Amino acid sequence: MRKFQVVSPYEPSGDQGQAIEKLSQGFLAGNKYQTLKGVTGSGKTFTMAKIIEKIQRPTLIISHNKTLSAQLYREFKSFFPNNAVEYFVSYYDYYQPEAYVPARDLFIEKDCDINKEIDNLRLAATYSLMERRDVIVVATVSCIYGLGMPDLYKEMRLHIEKGKALSPHKIAEHLISLQYSRNDAVLERGTFRIRGDIIEVFPPYMETDVAYRIELEWDEVFRIRRFDVLNNSTIEELDETVFYPAKHFVVTQEKLVDATKRIEDELQIRLKEFEQQHKILEAERLKTRTTYDIEMLREMGTCPGIENYSGPISGRNPGDPPATLLHYFPDDFLCLIDEAHVTVPQIGAMYEGDRSRKQNLIDFGFRLPSALDNRPLKFQEFSKKLNQVIYVTATPRKEELAQSSQVVEQIIRPTGLLDPIIDVRPSEGQMEDIYREIKERIEKKERSLLLTLTKKMAEDLTDYLSSLDLKVKYLHSEIDTFERVDILKELRSGAIDVLIGINLLREGIDIPEVSFIAILDADKIGFLRSTTSLIQIIGRAARNAEGKVVMYADRMSDAMNEAIEETKRRRAIQEQYNKEHGITPTTIKKAVQDILDHQKENADKAAMQETEILKNNTNLFDTRQRNKLLKALEKEMAACADRLEYEQAASIRDQIKEIQAQYGK
Repeated sequence: MRKFQVVSPYEPSGDQGQAIEKLSQGFLAGNKYQTLKGVTGSGKTFTMAKIIEKIQRPTLIISHNKTLSAQLYREFKSFFPNNAVEYFVSYYDYYQPEAYVPARDLFIEKDCDINKEIDNLRLAATYSLMERRDVIVVATVSCIYGLGMPDLYKEMRLHIEKGKALSPHKIAEHLISLQYSRNDAVLERGTFRIRGDIIEVFPPYMETDVAYRIELEWDEVFRIRRFDVLNNSTIEELDETVFYPAKHFVVTQEKLVDATKRIEDELQIRLKEFEQQHKILEAERLKTRTTYDIEMLREMGTCPGIENYSGPISGRNPGDPPATLLHYFPDDFLCLIDEAHVTVPQIGAMYEGDRSRKQNLIDFGFRLPSALDNRPLKFQEFSKKLNQVIYVTATPRKEELAQSSQVVEQIIRPTGLLDPIIDVRPSEGQMEDIYREIKERIEKKERSLLLTLTKKMAEDLTDYLSSLDLKVKYLHSEIDTFERVDILKELRSGAIDVLIGINLLREGIDIPEVSFIAILDADKIGFLRSTTSLIQIIGRAARNAEGKVVMYADRMSDAMNEAIEETKRRRAIQEQYNKEHGITPTTIKKAVQDILDHQKENADKAAMQETEILKNNTNLFDTRQRNKLLKALEKEMAACADRLEYEQAASIRDQIKEIQAQYGK
């Protein structure tokens, strides 16, 4: 069994070492809940990685949005290059759930756009959990939604070994039951093809473009090879291999027959209830829809909205929790909940919102009552399924603190940087004051962040400061992902000097160039100006040695007092540590450009290696082969963009343009 091994040029520094030791010992001692209370920039991610290395257990890391999950996924990929680091988030690029609005008699059909790449990454996560223990899965709260039964997922796999008696027909039949589709023309993920006595299978969960070729002689497996789909070269000769289902929701024919019987029985009971209540329309509506679904299940093995029948299909009793990603983990796993002050409440809120929508569908005859069993876990069920948990946050809530057997603080930054100085100023004349502060930062080639309470205020303030010849942009939820990344890069590079937003916390941004943060309406009551939000905002200025935060307010709110006192406490501890160890906090100005250049250089190198391999196996003067290469590169470019590897995506785009310019489209 492979062991977890962190690959990094750095060793624990500051108070990372004591945090790693205490939390690891607490885990090994059996403590169910612990908290890592780490300030912004203290290297919490590195601490998490070293804890995993120390305890050697499969690990689930939960974050509260896709952007932060992608960042964590990339970081852990670099920390653990020799282990399985997987990514599990919602595979919907767009999702409109099925719903009914009684007041308007309006039924809204389910509409969604599934991201195939993310779906494949989800399958890769469950595949790794089935095959090995050195697995880290970075997930969003989608991990608490129903996924399909792990026992059935494992039971239905197809095991092939040399010398085993098998016919092409039997293999094809088994693969189709695993939701693979046959495509003899083009071998794509989730498909297989048969050419005489040769069967080629391309599992959707493989990290790279790797497929399997099975050669038969007289209905006996003669040879098994793993090969590269793009250049058809053999990678490895195998004695055996295993194929897992191409989808998470799979079921045997026997179970499907039993399930349709249960659905029919439930339908009859529900129709009688509607008749007794004189709800003729609802009864007819339910009968038509459900009968059609049953016929589809019998003929095709699936139907639109099959997830609504997950209860009867899996044989669960009404109210029983669904199988989720958590059920694929072994019993001794570690769960790290990142930004726990946001993620834990989000997990708790999922169930109620889902239930209220489905109840309307059931009451008005669009779904059977068992549709309620297709749901996320309740918070109690989620907690019960966890083995041991470490909450990771700079601002833990009272609930996390009360649960935790120990709270380990990580206050010292490896760089020696201190929490920023906080100043409180009146709102009267704040624009002139902000303008003066920004101009001072521009002279020092530093950046500024301004935080407002509304999108409209952010846009208006952007217009006002732009009219004063300042380079300024705003950032809020209506700006798409690619544009957000561009704006943040512009801020880092100096193309803009000021960024305005509502709280800028969801970006997960740590910008060392930012030395000034202005918080407008700091005394207002609400979640945007709560103690937690204020401490998180203040942390954004802790990357710069000259970091300063100004709160514009006409009174001192309780949240302001608590945030200021906590920041002062941390700063005092940091100053004492620096004094004892002779550390002078400094911001390395050049480092930012170096990092950007380094990322670009690495991205160009990686892209060049990939394109060179493909180009060496392609006759670029052959239009058909050239088009195949360009499609493969475009696919890789899109995959890089989905993983937020924008530098590499841009490099591959440049390679595509170069090929098109040199050889034609």
